Amino acid sequence: MLFPRRCPVTDVTDTAHLSAPIALRIAEVSALMRAKLGAGSGRLGAGGGTLAAALRRASHRLPRRIRGQARLLARAEEKARHPKLCLTLDAVALGRAADEVAGYLKSIDLADRRKGWWLGMLGGLAFNVLAFVTLLVVILRWRGFL
Repeated sequence: MLFPRRCPVTDVTDTAHLSAPIALRIAEVSALMRAKLGAGSGRLGAGGGTLAAALRRASHRLPRRIRGQARLLARAEEKARHPKLCLTLDAVALGRAADEVAGYLKSIDLADRRKGWWLGMLGGLAFNVLAFVTLLVVILRWRGFL
């Protein structure tokens, strides 16, 4: 081969269309997914550090479009490690997918999610207490105790 081709996905010097090589960006997305969604090697997580493992654990918490982009990155993760298969990857599309998934994950506010969870739980608890008291008053009145 007269001019050897460099892998556009893993080559650090070929960054005209990407801000970083795809392999590094996939690792960034995987780390963000573990940090924001609790997917991966947490207390109950699977020990694998791949995006596919994190995606299996947290895919139900992602919107459909973001989940599809993350699946695209997970399929490309294995190919990005192989020197010949990485030449078959579309670096521009993978870069856009990595940007979209990382942007969504960075926009997640963990404190707001926790607050929303607690408010939802307390709202449900308040409704149950109110329903119980109402039922208790109805039964006591019906039985003649009130």
